[in-house]
Amino acid sequence: MFKRKPLISIIFPAKNEGDNVKTTLDSLFSVKVKSLFEAVVVNDGSEDKCCDFIHSYPHKDRVLLIDTKGAGAAKARNLGAKNASGEILIFCDAHLQFENWWIDHLIEPLKTGKTDAVTPGIASSSDPSIIGYGQTLTSRLETRWNLNKNTLFETPIIPGGCFAISKTVFNKVGGFEQGFRTWGYEDIEFSIKLWLFGYRCHAEPRVSIIHLFREKQPYIVRSDDVTYNLLRMAYLHFNDHRIQKCLNLINMKKSIRRKLLNDQSDLLIQRQTYFNERVYNDSWYFNKFNIQF
Repeated sequence: MFKRKPLISIIFPAKNEGDNVKTTLDSLFSVKVKSLFEAVVVNDGSEDKCCDFIHSYPHKDRVLLIDTKGAGAAKARNLGAKNASGEILIFCDAHLQFENWWIDHLIEPLKTGKTDAVTPGIASSSDPSIIGYGQTLTSRLETRWNLNKNTLFETPIIPGGCFAISKTVFNKVGGFEQGFRTWGYEDIEFSIKLWLFGYRCHAEPRVSIIHLFREKQPYIVRSDDVTYNLLRMAYLHFNDHRIQKCLNLINMKKSIRRKLLNDQSDLLIQRQTYFNERVYNDSWYFNKFNIQF
């Protein structure tokens, strides 16, 4: 595939994306960049043949296609990372448009040691003047976009839609949460875990990409699965008081909580492992970013 190993692996999880995967890759390969990169597309059980074009794609020698049967958003990203050749991973949604030099400018803070994970400005395809710069959390653990601060700045959450991280750091924190179901809270849990383990997350407003925002996913996402992911995140990282606050947030059947504890025998073991390895606790995180939760 390559005469020399690519520095960058850009990982695109995709499920029922229609034409978006092709338009995203077309944009990726049309803009100017200096860094050598590969694209890793994880086709997570798509039913619409959205990735079939890759077999005859003009740049297929620079695209690694991985097919799964529906692993879910977190596991699909982890699978892409496992098979990536690059030293730096860039996780991207499969419905983006890019600008010239975006890769080079985005990874610069990583290469110079200014941060451990970095996200660009993310603009809306319906109005590119509307741009978010990383995210924070509300008192209900809902995400809210940060405003521009003109230069590299810390962000509580790096959105899963586009961010860069070294493969070394990604592996040290164990990647995205393997116990999560289909979709929900992947980037929130991952960002919190990075901060608690002593790593830094920043937004780089000098780089921006365009993102297709949509009202719902192009596949079935059950509310119970989203709730399950929220509670798993809470049990892995939060103190007892915040776990109870998460329980109070949701109209949850007792059976879901019981199933979370009974079916996930690794949960409390993993919680203790995280508590032993982390540098900061959850109160430090919420206080640092003035999140009232």
